[in-house]
Amino acid sequence: MGTIIGRTRKDGSKAFTAQIVIKIGGKTVHREAQTFDRKPAANAWIVKREAELKSPGGLERKEDPTMGAVIDRYIEESKNPVLGNKAQVLKTVKQSELGETRCSDITSQMLVSFAKELNKTVEPQTCGNYFSHLSNIFTVAGPAWGYPLSRQQFDNAVTVIKKLGLIGKAAERSRRPTLEELDRLMQHFGRVREHRPASIPMQKIVAFALFSTRRQEEITLLRWEDLEEDRILVRDMKHPGDKKGNHVFCELPPEAVAIIKSMPCKKLEIFPYSTDAISTAFTRACKFLGIEDLRFHDLRHEGISRLFEMGRTIPQVAAVSGHRSWTSLKRYTHIRQSKDKYDNWKWITLVTASS
Repeated sequence: MGTIIGRTRKDGSKAFTAQIVIKIGGKTVHREAQTFDRKPAANAWIVKREAELKSPGGLERKEDPTMGAVIDRYIEESKNPVLGNKAQVLKTVKQSELGETRCSDITSQMLVSFAKELNKTVEPQTCGNYFSHLSNIFTVAGPAWGYPLSRQQFDNAVTVIKKLGLIGKAAERSRRPTLEELDRLMQHFGRVREHRPASIPMQKIVAFALFSTRRQEEITLLRWEDLEEDRILVRDMKHPGDKKGNHVFCELPPEAVAIIKSMPCKKLEIFPYSTDAISTAFTRACKFLGIEDLRFHDLRHEGISRLFEMGRTIPQVAAVSGHRSWTSLKRYTHIRQSKDKYDNWKWITLVTASS
């Protein structure tokens, strides 16, 4: 008889793991499990699988779960937390037709169709992110769990979608927020805090992202114990080769230090908020205010540009931004020294005031 274990995921949603264990002569001869979002679905799976296993030759068949079930197991067993963009991508795959398909039925043609469907709503570089995250699933599923999910079918599909231009690298963005746009955002987030004092202090986070040049996820990982006067250890800094464990000390401009010191030291993290919450708040604000094509990551670009406008050299900027290779910063060398347009910025006093 199968059993169902209910639990609460890290994101607060409910999960129900259905497990079937078959013993013969006191020895376990078969064990399999699958996780569902709803208990009735878990019950239905148990009834169906038990009937299949009782049929002639049923125990000899390989376990053949859906892609969605494989994704659930990958998330559960991965020691590296699956968060942010990657978690959202895998959730989207789970909810698609591909997510409902059993491993043995997934072909290169089906994956190409999935890419074509994605391209109706997202850019090729975003489609590329989907296949990058899916690559991990195909790499692990067969060798680790014996699932009939073909890596060769995946590789064949990637070859085709590259030829068709369905995936591609992201183009370098040059979008910088204007002072007028930042003023409107800061005013908006101020009104939100007035009505909901317990909401995320987005004014401080936006200003910190700009002055520190830190990425969104990096901001949420900063710890009080890693702060050393005018520098801080940035954990798991993004890098093509080794993000995990890539801890780098980065210098903090005075404004960034002042914002950190204004935060209440109540938890391990300086900014104890989720990347999803920050991203959602920023995106909604831009939409509400009619600010087009501005992303949270553009604040990093603005911060780096500001340093060059202040006359900083590439090595000096890299010490703040954390760039391991100076080649990435050469795109900024056209910027001429002018002045710090944030000198006497009216919001600095507010964002450096203690919470």
